[in-house]
Amino acid sequence: MARTVKILDGGMSRELTRLGARLVQPEWSALALMESPEIVRQVHAEFIDAGADVITTNSYALVPFHIGEERFQSQGASLIELSGRLAREAADARADRNVLVCGSLPPIFGSYEPQNFDPSRAQDYLSVLVGNLAPYVDVWLGETLSLIAEAEAVNSAVAATGKPVWISFTLQDEPNALDSTSRLRSGETVAEAARWAAKCGIEALLFNCSRPEVMQAAVAEAASVFRQTGAETEIGVYANAFEDETAGERANEGLSGMRAELEGEGYLSFARAWVAAGATLVGGCCGIGADQIRRLAQELKT
Repeated sequence: MARTVKILDGGMSRELTRLGARLVQPEWSALALMESPEIVRQVHAEFIDAGADVITTNSYALVPFHIGEERFQSQGASLIELSGRLAREAADARADRNVLVCGSLPPIFGSYEPQNFDPSRAQDYLSVLVGNLAPYVDVWLGETLSLIAEAEAVNSAVAATGKPVWISFTLQDEPNALDSTSRLRSGETVAEAARWAAKCGIEALLFNCSRPEVMQAAVAEAASVFRQTGAETEIGVYANAFEDETAGERANEGLSGMRAELEGEGYLSFARAWVAAGATLVGGCCGIGADQIRRLAQELKT
């Protein structure tokens, strides 16, 4: 029997700017929590109105990599709590639907920076995120992770909460660096990540913040591992819309350009292929807005 397709939300940052929030680096989407939290809640509400079954807290940039160590120590807990509360309020406002809230647990030491991961320090920061998001979230989402060790740290950080865990990896997607094997940005293979997820009982393995073109192969490789192991792990995708020339930039170096061809039917055409390959959780990452999520919901929800 085919599994039900659930629709995830899209990228937060571009929707924040569309609605009037200020977006600058290095604070990125965290700045809206400081200056215009009502817009953060509005973005959540618009994604829900577009058909999203799952929304994610705006806690991705609430790490020292973006807001600085001093600000994290003085304001991190309150900003993290606010991000959880705003998402929960938006979800609960739709009494006619069961909208899940994912607690975003980002790469602590920088997106696309597997070489910077420090397991001896990761729990110091993850514990602040988990402790302040826990009252508001239904599911934990470790997202844009570049290596399996980051996922292990997330899984350990949330173990005592008893809530489901989703893990989302970002993939190698530079056009001149691709081979026939789907790989995390660390160089580890998707098959290795899928075997880890199956062994650890991760509820869903997702792939995000990479070009749409590399996602279908990753879904197929993960699905093959889960069939072999008998795992019931779901598979998800939420790709970004970065232009090729900006896709490899570090996460706080600037604002990347977006691919116009992914507007309208462009992104949906990729999503159809992901579902055909076995994905049951589909949404969007950076640059994928409420309009694209509405198209996904209209066609893919079953």
